[in-house]
Amino acid sequence: MSALFWIAVAGVLYPYLGYPLALFVLAKVGQRRSRPGPSAVPSVSMIIPVHNEAARLGRKIANTAELRYPSGQLQVLFVSDGSTDDSASLLRRTMTPAMSLVELPVRGGKAAALNAGLAAASNDVLVFTDASIDLEPEALQRLVAGFADPQVGCISGEDRIAGSGGEAIYGRYELMLRRLESDVHSIAGASGSFYAQRRSLCRPFVEGMAPDFLSVLRTVEQGARAISEPTAVGAMTSVKDPRREFERKVRTLIRGMTTLFGYPRLMNPAHSGWFSFVLLSHKIMRWLAPVFLLAVLLIPLALWPSPFFVAAFVIQVAFYLVAVAAFYEWGNVHRTLAGKVALYFSSVNLAILVAWVQFARGVRQELWTPSQR
Repeated sequence: MSALFWIAVAGVLYPYLGYPLALFVLAKVGQRRSRPGPSAVPSVSMIIPVHNEAARLGRKIANTAELRYPSGQLQVLFVSDGSTDDSASLLRRTMTPAMSLVELPVRGGKAAALNAGLAAASNDVLVFTDASIDLEPEALQRLVAGFADPQVGCISGEDRIAGSGGEAIYGRYELMLRRLESDVHSIAGASGSFYAQRRSLCRPFVEGMAPDFLSVLRTVEQGARAISEPTAVGAMTSVKDPRREFERKVRTLIRGMTTLFGYPRLMNPAHSGWFSFVLLSHKIMRWLAPVFLLAVLLIPLALWPSPFFVAAFVIQVAFYLVAVAAFYEWGNVHRTLAGKVALYFSSVNLAILVAWVQFARGVRQELWTPSQR
C-alpha cells in the first residue's frame, strides 16, 4: 500500500514539477525557438468576438486603435454574437474608420462568431483577441514577427494577470511552461485572449471546442509549429469571484477535453513525436492529478497509525482547510499567499474532477459566455 502512495505522489508531482524540469533539459538540448528579426510584417486580420460587453468595449476600441502596425496592413473586425445590450450600437458609433462590424442577429456561440470573422477576413495572418485584454502598443507587431520562420504556423501572446492572487501565480507558471514548450517543439495551448495563426492553416471552428487549443492542434497536425512569443504582451485582471472562476474553469476544461479527444492521434508518439509528450504531460497528466491527489489523501488512512502517514494525512487536511477558509473569507486567510495558493490549487483540481464527471455524462460547453473580469 505504501508503494501505491508514492506512485500517487509521483503522479501529483510530475505535471507540476517533473514536466517543467524535463522541458528545461530538453530545451537546453534542442534550442528550437525561432528568433526572427522585426522585418516580418504580414497583412493581418484581427478578429474580436463580443457578446454583451458594452461596459468594456470603449476601452477595447481605444486600445486597438493604439496598436502600432503599418497603415493598410491591418484589418480589424469586431463580431457581435447576438448581443442584446448596447454592444453593437456602441461599436457603430465609436469605431474608427479602419474598423468594421460584423453583426450576428442571433447568438450562435464563439465558434459562430469567429467563423463569421473568418468569412470577412481578407489577410494572410489571422489574429484572435478578446475584449478582456489590453494589448501593449507593440504587441501585435511582436506577435506576428515570428511568422518569418516558415515552420511556425501559430503564435500565442502572453496574457499577464496582475496581482498576487492564485490565478495570477498560476498564469505566470503557465507562461513559463509555454516558453519551454516552444523551445522543445510546440505549446500545448495558446492564449485564447491573444494569438495568431496563418490563414492557410485555419479551418472553420467547431462549437464546443476551445478555439485556441483547436488552432494549436490543427497547426501541428498540418506539420507546422505553435509557439509562444514572450514580448507580445497583454494585461488582464483576474476573475474576482471564486465561484465564477470555478465555473469558468469547468467550462474551459470541458471545452479542452472535447478538443483533445477529437484529435487522439496527436497523443500517439509514433504520429506526433515530441508534441505527443507535451500533450500527455501538460494535458492528460494534469487532468489526472485530482485522482492522484485523492489517493494521496486516502491511502494514509489504510496505513494508520504509522507516524509518517498520520502526519501526511494531517498536513493535507490542514492544507484543504486553509483553502476552505480562504473560499469563505474567514479571518484574513484569503489575503495571505498561503490562502491564495491553497484555494486556487484546490479549486482547479476540484474543477477538473467536476469537468471529468460532466464530460463522461456527455455534457458539452456549447455556448460561450465571456468572463467578467
